[in-house]
Amino acid sequence: MDHRDDFTFARLSDLRLPVTIRISQLEGNRKPRSFTEVLENPDLRYHGVQSSTLSDLYVICQLIADNKPLTILFRTSFKAFKNAYIWNEWITFPIRYCDLPLSAQITFTIWDIAGPRSAAPVGGTTFRLFGKKWTLRRGKHRLLLWPGIEADGSVDSATPSKIPGTTDEMGRLEKLVKKYERGDLPKSEWLDKMTFRKMEEIHSAETQKSENLFLYIDLPRFDFPVIFNEPESLGNPASTSTLPPPSLPPPPQTPTQPVTSSFASDNTHLWTIVDPEITRENPVEDKHRRLVRSHRSGPYDRELKPNSKDRDNIGEILNYAPSQPLSPEEKDLIWKFRFHLARDKRGLTKFLKAVTWRDPSEVKQAVEELLPQWTEIDMDDALELLGPGTVDSRVRAFAVRQLARADDEELFLYLLQLVQALKFESAATDQRSSRSATNAISYDDSGLTDFLVSRGVRNAWLGNRLYWYLMVEVALEDKVISKMYGRVVFKFMNKLLEVENGSDRRELLRRQGQLVETLGKRARELRTSKDGTGKKKERLQAFLADPKNNLSSMAPLPLPLNAQIEITGIISEKSSVFKSAMYPLLLYFQCSDGSEYPVIFKDGDDMRQDQLVLQMFTLMDRLLRQENLDLKLTPYAVLATGQHQGMAQFVPSKTIAAIVSEFGNVQTYLRASYPDEGSVGTWGIEPGVIDTFVRSCAGYCVVTYLLGVGDRHLDNLLIAPDGHFFHVDFGYILGRDPKPFPPAVKVCKEMVDGMGGTQSTHYMRFKSFCFTAFTILRKSANLILNLVALMVDANIRDINKHRNVHEQIQEKFRLDLTEEESIKHFEILLNETSYFTVMLDRIHDLTQQYWRT
Repeated sequence: MDHRDDFTFARLSDLRLPVTIRISQLEGNRKPRSFTEVLENPDLRYHGVQSSTLSDLYVICQLIADNKPLTILFRTSFKAFKNAYIWNEWITFPIRYCDLPLSAQITFTIWDIAGPRSAAPVGGTTFRLFGKKWTLRRGKHRLLLWPGIEADGSVDSATPSKIPGTTDEMGRLEKLVKKYERGDLPKSEWLDKMTFRKMEEIHSAETQKSENLFLYIDLPRFDFPVIFNEPESLGNPASTSTLPPPSLPPPPQTPTQPVTSSFASDNTHLWTIVDPEITRENPVEDKHRRLVRSHRSGPYDRELKPNSKDRDNIGEILNYAPSQPLSPEEKDLIWKFRFHLARDKRGLTKFLKAVTWRDPSEVKQAVEELLPQWTEIDMDDALELLGPGTVDSRVRAFAVRQLARADDEELFLYLLQLVQALKFESAATDQRSSRSATNAISYDDSGLTDFLVSRGVRNAWLGNRLYWYLMVEVALEDKVISKMYGRVVFKFMNKLLEVENGSDRRELLRRQGQLVETLGKRARELRTSKDGTGKKKERLQAFLADPKNNLSSMAPLPLPLNAQIEITGIISEKSSVFKSAMYPLLLYFQCSDGSEYPVIFKDGDDMRQDQLVLQMFTLMDRLLRQENLDLKLTPYAVLATGQHQGMAQFVPSKTIAAIVSEFGNVQTYLRASYPDEGSVGTWGIEPGVIDTFVRSCAGYCVVTYLLGVGDRHLDNLLIAPDGHFFHVDFGYILGRDPKPFPPAVKVCKEMVDGMGGTQSTHYMRFKSFCFTAFTILRKSANLILNLVALMVDANIRDINKHRNVHEQIQEKFRLDLTEEESIKHFEILLNETSYFTVMLDRIHDLTQQYWRT
């Protein structure tokens, strides 16, 4: 490909060439860390920004669309910088312009040295290749870098290259330069020289005083604008064309689509035009709706019953996923038979979507007349009504009353999401005063806070977990939300005083907080110290054994991680420090019944995402057990005690990578702990151990697939000596994965070999368990979808309001397929073998072995 100096493509055939960009330079001031920061964290002195000369920065970029990578990562070559960070390096992606989807974007992350064999992100930015008018971007672009983080490649990126509505002086001048280059501004040679000289002075001054960093890139210039287009007659969803459009063959005429008009016969090409007002309310349709519904609001509607056709249509609507919107016709159908639907527990959420909430008469009839007589609904629908889409407090109060039917064990499974639902509760209440008095929607308190507090006071185990969920939210940087949760904690602590032993329970919660604070401070000190792992372990054991710290022996105290476990101290000689980036602590707690409870305590890492994933695993395990399917999931417990702190249950086990290195294969590892010479068909291993291994492999394959758990390799797949297989480290979920082309279902060769190979009866049982589990969990898809959707405002990296959570998980369930079709679909996923992933696993294993040595 010929890169000319003006970087211009002239021919239409150039659209069939690979996508090419030029990474030009980085501009802005990189300020070194202060002396105080370096003293607090000595590792900072090894960062490149602290160097007196320009450090060796490099750029990593990747082409992404619809949250999925289109290419592998590309990195700029090494370059020694003298006066400025200038690369002027071309990057060519292995994808053609004509194959780009509309959502295509490029992520750029600039990396700097952070010490021996480590790097730290200088900043990241995400650049969309198509503009608002579906036009392929071209020419020079200035991208805003978001400092200290990697580029986010999701559809609604958290690191956009440009913030709408904010334009500085340089941004304004660069827009004028682009117009000048396109010929939109008249040219005057003598005046242009003076203007560009002045612009250089302004650019230099703006760069000196700006606190932002900007990455400059160049894109090809075409002779004509390149517009994204999807001609229906071609059936190619990702093609681009230029204006004027190329000649296309006319669509074939069929008997059902006769072309008789002169207009149609003279125009062989039909093009879809985007209507920018399509999402707005149509006044004609709105008038029609009010006329039709006012006619149907009389007593006649109460006796209406659907015929067979309407009944089928209603049944199809009731099976819609929670996130699927209703068309105007579907809303009218639901409204027409609203009184008939009041006897159907599945109909309430769809009926509320059919209500026009700006119409006071409809709101009054829906909430004051129909809602009180509606039959009891399921828990998944009640959770949906507590989401951000429900504003009327009377509807939310109805959902709270349905939750009251759940026992404490079931409520514990939803508690994390119910605490998050308080945010939507507070938002509705705070907006009450700003609403119009004539609006029929109620913004009063729904009683969710009182419900959670009362159940937490009634059950000490439930109340303990509620307290810690609330305290994590109190520590949020958002002061409004933090203050709201502070009021809930205050109410909970006061309510405790009204019950027997309430003051004792308050004292236990205070002591738990003190314990977590003490351990967190010590973990932080060990993590930031320069001592080796052995020295860190000695310091930890000395600290735990010191009587002045009251840790080796203490009055009985419920463990924050699991309030049903009562601890009396920490066994110092068994405690240790893991050799990993955050140096987590391994603590062995002495229990009051004489047993030991090992716990991993980590500081400096956000464990809320792991907490959510393990909670969803626990929920799915319960759903499977209710259908008499025991897949030995038994997820270990995880509790986030702060935004960057938490604890997890430690399960003695080995990674598959360590098993292969030490024992050769999984069967030898299991045989070493549970031998059985007389067993038949289990290779000298106790049959119960093999059964546990097969079942747990099947369970985790299904649940990790449904949640889109990524970054699966042999170092985060673990097996306990009794055969329990499980996953750890859930830093990537909902389809995110640092490696390209990850398999949908993670079944590594070592797992299959442990079952005796693909032709063994145990592997056949494994597949059968997978199909059964997938079928059972599909029936509870709405519950899982609604629980995850309630976490959108929890500020968890992979689950936030900028990503369509419903879409990410819903596509995994394949609710559009029948049960037989879904089983065939999952079987295809099981049989898929990604040799690229196998190669990456091997590279990862070799890398880990290198670091261990």
